Formats: sequence, structure tokens, C-alpha cells
Amino acid sequence: MKTVSLFICPNKHLTFSKVSFFSGVSALFFLLVFAPVTVAQQSSTRRADVIVYGGNSSAVIAAVQVKKMGKSVIIVSPDTHLGGLSAGGLGFTDTGNKEVIGGLSREFYQRLYRHYQTKEAWKWQKQEEYGNKGQGTPAIDGTNRTMWIFEPHAAEQVFEDFVGDYKLTIYRNEWLDRSAKGIQKQSGSIRSFRTLSGQVYEGKMFIDATYEGDLMAAAGVKYHVGREANSVYNEKWNGVQAGVFQHGHYFKTNISPYKTPGDPKSGLLPEVSTTKLGENGTGDNKIQAYCFRMCLSNHPDNRVAFPKPDGYDPARYELLARVFASGWRETFDKYDAIPNRKTDTNNHGPFSTDYLGKNYDYPDATYQRRKQIIKEHELYQKGLMYFLANDSRVPADVHEQMQQWGLAKDEFTDNGHWPHQLYIREARRMLGMFVMKEADALGKTTVPQPIGMGSYALDAHNAQRYVKADGFVQNEGDIGVHPDKPYSIAYGSILPKENECNNLLVPVCLSSSHIAYGSIRMEPVFMILGQSAATAAVLSIDNKVSPQRLPYQKLSTVLLADKQRLTL
Repeated sequence: MKTVSLFICPNKHLTFSKVSFFSGVSALFFLLVFAPVTVAQQSSTRRADVIVYGGNSSAVIAAVQVKKMGKSVIIVSPDTHLGGLSAGGLGFTDTGNKEVIGGLSREFYQRLYRHYQTKEAWKWQKQEEYGNKGQGTPAIDGTNRTMWIFEPHAAEQVFEDFVGDYKLTIYRNEWLDRSAKGIQKQSGSIRSFRTLSGQVYEGKMFIDATYEGDLMAAAGVKYHVGREANSVYNEKWNGVQAGVFQHGHYFKTNISPYKTPGDPKSGLLPEVSTTKLGENGTGDNKIQAYCFRMCLSNHPDNRVAFPKPDGYDPARYELLARVFASGWRETFDKYDAIPNRKTDTNNHGPFSTDYLGKNYDYPDATYQRRKQIIKEHELYQKGLMYFLANDSRVPADVHEQMQQWGLAKDEFTDNGHWPHQLYIREARRMLGMFVMKEADALGKTTVPQPIGMGSYALDAHNAQRYVKADGFVQNEGDIGVHPDKPYSIAYGSILPKENECNNLLVPVCLSSSHIAYGSIRMEPVFMILGQSAATAAVLSIDNKVSPQRLPYQKLSTVLLADKQRLTL
């Protein structure tokens, strides 16, 4: 059988190209990654220059950048709805210093600004009635024509507009086959991967933009899950942090965790761990808690009463009832206003929407187990909201205010008005060419070869709820340390080591310590890194080298031309 280079383009047209040969290492790499294959092998294969695995904000932006640079790209999305958390309820954007948000990431927020300049966008309130409060910046920034606070459906439409405007090819509900047969590698290069549907995707470069890092893991790239000991990277805020309270997410008064207060023999209440606490600064397998970022409405015509979930047991919220009985009244402190009388509702306080300690196995779990974990989070959180709205142990003033709220009727309409995306705050983190560390994310160092910037606080949510030596309950793991200044993110942090994989870039589960990731893990940064990863992928193809060997000067020149912010 005659061998030809056959490229099946997204528009299904077939084109042929001739292979050229080069000398040295570049030639070997070119042959391994771009070598032609037989027509027979191509019959059930979808092929593009770059394959992006994921459907979140980083994935879409990465694909847009590839297309802008003239290469073919396919998004292979496990998700049906695009945008991940940016379209999944996290509308109160964690901006930090918005001046370091450039490129396509900034364009996303500019498109939202244009949306909210239309009269049609303000269905449930007038624009002048909206408070215009953001995180350290106005929600609607007329000077820079950016909108930082937005509704889920508006964000999802922007991502769909990107797909339409750039004629992106996307296959949805396509899940990586994570078995040994799911990925084909040759001499350190991914040749193709298969999805559970049996479809094969072949590319020259691959980008893993998922929150979980499944393609990275399947490719044999080393990674870490959990909190490192402070001694690993000479850090201060990593590992166990008992007694450190940098937000309001802890028990401010003595609360007994036992079914009969003060009596250990009566057994522990639900949602309290029996695990012995490690020493401060030591590492463990624990990861910060997940939750859903709910979109609530207080408009009488656009709210749905909180549903009573299957298996609802009010006893599991007894600990919260005791917190209320102690006088705590911060229930509504993180009902952050977004347009149209809605909220981005986040975790707040000692017992809230974060489901502590129930996600440790999520990063490496099977799809079936992950689905179970997600459902457990949903039932816990729906039960919490039903408890707040209906239980007699909830103080009258809280109960009365809760009656004004419900799930937004016009959001997540195909999912019972519940977010499609669980907030995977942290999962796997690659052990790549460069590890972003605490000092880097605090702006105390000069990182090599910057490809974008971050500026948000080192923000880690609680990892566990335990019983102290004095017999009272407490949370552990909540950290919020602000950097001295915005910081650069190193190119090496999105690159695996070359001997592990030489045609993969990882802009979301990047190489970082747990505590540095607490700042990097923000949605604007994921979009920034998605664009930079895509730029590096295309330039590596053009220069016929691995991304690890791509001359940084060529990369930075294009990034700066595309208005990425690399340094202060």
C-alpha cells in the first residue's frame, strides 16, 4: 500500500502534503511526530495540527489561538456545555490586578461588556440598578470596555460565539479512553488518542486543558496530587496549616462535634473527620474542597424554590444549626451580586457549600467514581440550601431572607437550574520542566521565560474538618496570602519533561506546588495560559521542534504582539 500524508481537515475536505526531511534532532522529532501514515489507518481518524482536549475556558481560547495562527484544530470536549467554571456559575471573576489580563482572555471580558451594553441583556433589572461591584474593580469598566461580573448563560454564549466566529470544530461528550489502549505514543510523542466512543484523534501537537489532567496522566507525564510538605520547595504556607485562619471560614466559637454535645461516646456528627491531624507543614493526600457555584435569583418571576434532594436528612446539618445557635450570622456574605438580580454564591463560613474531605480520590478516580463524587456534592449542597430555607433550627431572620432566594429559572435550564460544572479547584498538578512555587506566586522571584501573569492571592480552601485536642471542632487548610505584586508564570510550567512527552502542553494542570496553584488557578489565568500554550504549539510545528526546544524569543515575540502581558 502506498503511503501518503493524508490530513482530514475539520471541514472534511482532504488535502495532501509532502514530507520534507531535516537533519539532526529536529529531523528525528519531525519524523516521529509528523510522519505520514497509510490511508487505511486514517479511515476512522479525525486529524488536525493541534488537538485540544477539554471544553472549559482554557480549551476554547487555546483553539481560537491555533485557528488565528492558521493551523487546523479540533476541540475534543468531554463537556456538552462550553466554558467550564467561567460559564458554570463563577461569574464574580477572581481578577486580582486586571491590568495583567491580556490577549484573548481580556477579549472574553470585552465581549461580555458589549453584551451588557444592550438593552436586551437587562431583563430582570435596569442596568442603572445594578451595583457595579467587582473584586477590587468595577464590574462594568467603561474605560477599558470590560465586564468582569456576569451571568452563566451570557458567558456560555460568548464561548459559543468564539466557536462560531472562528469556525472551530468541536466534538462534544467525547471522553478520553483512559485505559492502556487509549493513547498511542511513539518515542515520546503522542500520535493519537481514542475516546470511549471509539473515535481516534490524531495530531501533531496536543493540549490538555482539562481541570483533571487526564490526557497528561495517560501520556505518562509525572504529576502530584495533594499538599506537599513545606520542606519540598522551601515554602511556608503549604501542607497542613492547623490554627491558621486567613478568611472567615472557621469556627469562631467552641462548637461540640458530638451527637450529644461534649460526649465523645455519643459519636461524631456528620461531616466531621475521624482522621488524625498531621503536624503543621507536613504533606498529605488532601486537596482543597470543591463546591458548586450556584446562580441564585431573588426576582419573584425568575426563581425556583430550592428542591428537597433525594435522601435528604436534616441531621447532617446539625453542626450548622449549632453554629447558628452560637450567634453566627454571615450566611449571605458571599451572595455576590451579578446582573439581573442574581448571585454567584460561593462558600462562606465554618459550614457552608464546600464539601470538606469528600474529594481526595477525585483526581485519579474512574469516570464512574467521579460521577458518584459529583452527585454526592450535589446532594450535600442541595440539602444544605433546603435546610437553610425550611428547617426550624435556622434562625427566623435567616429563614425569612432565604425565602427571598431560589435557583435562577433562566440558568442551567437543561439541568434543573443546577450548574453543569463542579468547581474542581485543584486536581492533578504536573511535575514539569519548571515548578511554580510559593515565592514565585508571591512576586518575590524572577521566573524564566514568562508566558503570562497572575496576581490573585494564594487562595486555598479548607481541606478537612477535624476534632481538636480540646474536643471542639475546627476546619483546616484555608489560606489567603496576597502577593507583593503581580507575578509572571514560567513557560516551563506548562511543559512536561521532554523525555516524558515532547508534543503536549498543559495550561490548566500545570506544574506548580499546591499553594502556588492557589493563585494560578483562576479562570482569567487559565485563558491566558491556554492562548500561550496554543501559540507555543503552533510555533513548534512551524519550527519543527518540540515545545521544549522552541526558542523563547520566537514565542515571546508572538505573545507580545497578541497583547499578552508577560512582565510588569
